[in-house]
Amino acid sequence: MCPPEPEAPGRAGDPAGALSGSAVFDRGAFRQIGERARYSGERLNVVVGTFVGPDGFTFEREIVRTFNAVCVVALAQDGEHVLLVRQYRGPVDQALLELPAGKLDVPGEPPELCAARELNEEVGAEAESFTELGHFFMSPGFCDEQSICFLAEGLKTGKRAADGIEEEHLVVERIALSSIEELVAAGDIADAKTIVGLFLARSYLSAHRPGDQPG
Repeated sequence: MCPPEPEAPGRAGDPAGALSGSAVFDRGAFRQIGERARYSGERLNVVVGTFVGPDGFTFEREIVRTFNAVCVVALAQDGEHVLLVRQYRGPVDQALLELPAGKLDVPGEPPELCAARELNEEVGAEAESFTELGHFFMSPGFCDEQSICFLAEGLKTGKRAADGIEEEHLVVERIALSSIEELVAAGDIADAKTIVGLFLARSYLSAHRPGDQPG
């Protein structure tokens, strides 16, 4: 006979599993009832949000509110390689290999135009077409940033217009789509949006051009 499952951690008085029902996954069962500012900056704001749970329990969470973003999978003409950028990231004190990306910080600018601008600024390339592959939250446990991923095809040379010291010193690198797993496993690609975007692109290309793309 298997031993009984240990009780899940929770508030005193809650029966085990009381919060594991469908209500937890029902957005309407939770609601935000307030928010107060803690910090206001140029690129982000930090607030403390107050929420009510399904059982009426009130709780607070620190939240980083910032601009949404775009990232771009720039497909080379051979259809088997993509262009990434290696640039320094101060918060982690490392140079990371990433998709070209940027904030949606121009009021009213459509995401695909932002994608085109970032591709030109960071890679020095223009594209004939942009296809939206998907969107995802970057770190929903504490931040509301959502990223929209585009596949850029039909690349041609443009003119780089670096924005900031990090972009001035970035390096453009060409990698094979077939090497994604190897690069991720080795830690050479450790940026979440880049991992998600590359797999989205490879899945899209495999579905739309069977036989032409690496599996």
